[in-house]
Amino acid sequence: MKFTIYQESRPGARPNNQDRVAYSYTRESLLLVVADGMGGHLHGEIAAQIAVQYIIESFQRAAKPLVQDELMFLSRCLGNAHAAIQDYAFDKSLPEAPRTTIVACLIQNSVAYWAHAGDSRLYLIRRGRIAQQTKDHSRLQMMLDQGLIDEEAAARHPARNRIFSCLGGTHSPQIEFSSPVPLFANDLLVMCTDGVWGNLTNEDFIDRLGDSNILDTSPRLLDLAESQGGLTCDNLSMLSMRWHDDYADEQASTISTETMPADGITTKMEGFARGRHHEAGSLSDSDIEKAIDEINLAIQKYSKFDPGK
Repeated sequence: MKFTIYQESRPGARPNNQDRVAYSYTRESLLLVVADGMGGHLHGEIAAQIAVQYIIESFQRAAKPLVQDELMFLSRCLGNAHAAIQDYAFDKSLPEAPRTTIVACLIQNSVAYWAHAGDSRLYLIRRGRIAQQTKDHSRLQMMLDQGLIDEEAAARHPARNRIFSCLGGTHSPQIEFSSPVPLFANDLLVMCTDGVWGNLTNEDFIDRLGDSNILDTSPRLLDLAESQGGLTCDNLSMLSMRWHDDYADEQASTISTETMPADGITTKMEGFARGRHHEAGSLSDSDIEKAIDEINLAIQKYSKFDPGK
């Protein structure tokens, strides 16, 4: 596999960042994950952290170096992550389990498979257009589908952040799966939370990322989204990945897995971080350390059920 990848997560105008983004790869398999936590102080972060960490650790166990049965792997990972979040809430006697959106994409043999719940999105950009895009699990999307509202009105609608499917919470998630999607040289996958896409247009993704070097243009696209979000800007997280075939001209930044050992694995995951300037409501070191211990405990309980065992 050959690919170029960029990931970043920003708090925006919020004191804490409840988004999580990560990727992991072996010689023959690549997994990308983005989550947007929802809930009160700390709990949204914990839901997103449990989900992303559980899925990544499951991949690390299952990819040898390929994952068997890609869509079944995604189904089990997301389902078990949902259960782990609920179990965390039960152990902590929370009145309601924290929640998180999720979008995960697994790539093997130049074929992509993805699954999502909520309104964190995946875009496949090919030859100057959006070839595929996930559909939000939101009330607003349902209104759009039914012709009750147009895109212009949707951008200002007060219900634009209300979703009906997620991991955690009291209801089983409605998880939507893609069909297998072949990838070709120069295809671009962009995964992001609503803090990004909610402040941009589809044309912004196409025009500003397009055929460019995503290591240069991705942070500038985040700058634009953050600027457009202004004083109420939500957390912003984005993972962009340019796919290269064997004949692509390699940039210095291109990741090639050809020389990796069969049992090798590489992971990059965003973790807990302080809010800006130690604002009121930002997490202390003790908050973070305690949360990490609790997250690891919740994940360990469900690791025996994952497809990597």
